Amino acid sequence: MDPHKHGSTEEVLHRFNRAFLEHDPAALAPLIAPDCVVERSQPSPQQTHLHGREACLAMWQAIAANREGAFELEEVIALGELGLIFWTYRTGTDGADVSRGLNVMRVREGLIVEGRGYLKGRSAS
Repeated sequence: MDPHKHGSTEEVLHRFNRAFLEHDPAALAPLIAPDCVVERSQPSPQQTHLHGREACLAMWQAIAANREGAFELEEVIALGELGLIFWTYRTGTDGADVSRGLNVMRVREGLIVEGRGYLKGRSAS
């Protein structure tokens, strides 16, 4: 299969990241597979794992729409159908308002089929 026919992992992750950087949740809709699965970086009342396009898309769209937070990309690496996204997320100007994390993504036929989030813990001061 030609990875450029549907969009390579690198191309899909570029579009995915741009949605968060530009606070454009609508840009995520064409990127998520029907059978997408997400493992959240933090447990929530809605569960740690999300299954299906609608659940995954809703979670990502809510994050992208939040204008009180700002993502900064540190590095994006595409390895076949796997992608690594290293990021910083700011919710204020204080150092305590910064989180660092990693998303491990799997892309097939131009769609995101899996996302696993990892959040770097803060050390006690």
